[in-house]
Amino acid sequence: MSDITLVNPQLLETMNSVRFAVNSPEVAVETGSNKAFNFVAQAAAMAIQDATDNLRNLSTVSTTAIGVAMTQLVSSGDIHTWAPIVNLAQGLVTSSANDLTNIGNQVSDMLRKFPPAAPEASQTE
Repeated sequence: MSDITLVNPQLLETMNSVRFAVNSPEVAVETGSNKAFNFVAQAAAMAIQDATDNLRNLSTVSTTAIGVAMTQLVSSGDIHTWAPIVNLAQGLVTSSANDLTNIGNQVSDMLRKFPPAAPEASQTE
C-alpha cells in the first residue's frame, strides 16, 4: 500500500492556521457586524425604492387626474368644481415627495448611527 493516505504536515499546518484565522472571535464579530450592516442597508434601500415607486405611481395618477380636471374646467368653465381636484392631485404628489424625503433622511440617520465592526478587537492581540 502506498503513502497516499498520509497528509503533508505543511498542508495540515496551513489548514489549521486558516481555520484558526477564520474562526477567531475577532473575525466572527467583524464579519457578523458587517453582515448585519449589509442587511440593514439592503432593507433601507428597499424602503427608499418603495417610496420612489409610490411617488412615481402617485405622480402618474395625479397627472391623469389633473388632465381630466383641466379638460372639464376648460369645457365647463366651472372653476369651483374642478380647481380643488387639481389642487388635491398636486397635493398628493407633494405629500409623496415629502414622504420620500423623510424616509431618505431617516435611512441616512439610521445607517450613520449603525454600529460599525469593531476594528480595535482585531488589533488587541
